[in-house]
Amino acid sequence: MNKIDLLVEIINNSKKIVFLGGAGVSVESGIPDFRSSNGIFTMNDYSNLEKIPVEKILSNSFFHSNTEDFYKFYKDKMLYLDAKPNMCHKGLAYLESINKLSSVITQNIDNLHYDAGSKNVYELHGSVMKNHCQKCKKFYDVNYIYNSRGVPKCECGGIIKPDVVLYEENLDSNILFNSILEISTCDTLIIGGTSLTVYPAAGLVKYFNGKNLVIINKSVSQYDSSADLVINEDIGKVFEEVLLKLLPKE
Repeated sequence: MNKIDLLVEIINNSKKIVFLGGAGVSVESGIPDFRSSNGIFTMNDYSNLEKIPVEKILSNSFFHSNTEDFYKFYKDKMLYLDAKPNMCHKGLAYLESINKLSSVITQNIDNLHYDAGSKNVYELHGSVMKNHCQKCKKFYDVNYIYNSRGVPKCECGGIIKPDVVLYEENLDSNILFNSILEISTCDTLIIGGTSLTVYPAAGLVKYFNGKNLVIINKSVSQYDSSADLVINEDIGKVFEEVLLKLLPKE
């Protein structure tokens, strides 16, 4: 039995599947990951920022002390408003629609799981779609941020901050709690598009006590040796093949 057929068999025999995904899930939608040769961490090409690590630029302290430079980088390198869901996003939405997938836990901030139709999504690092004034808490959408000149300001005069988890900030405790609950009660955990090197997200795997641990990622991860199935291929291609086998034949 090849690996795609084995994955389909695991899905068919599962009662509760949870998906834990990273930046690699959205690469096929045209959104760069962080650590590859073409990743966001190599994109720092601003003359006044070129010697500052990206982790620093995307930190809470830098946001408050250098807000204009933060937004210059953020709007150019973190917002991909034309990106569309790929076959991984669509495949996960389908699995949820047939009551196989319980939830998606994602490290991504691009909203593509929701765009694909998924409803139960835990965004560990927040979302670029949500932004609030630090003074009056008024909500602003991503288009307001993208189209603003310089630092986005609220009508009250306050500075608007994206609802994304920056470096030096903690994850939302409710989202983290629910993510742990989902992983600890599922029988199949599919991990995709992540090499599981970034914590605390990588640490969520230790809460899995189910039957099937599946890893779909182009590179190796620290949990490969513990997995029941490892597929080192493009995750969109994998889900496209899975969908062909799962969708009802006309």
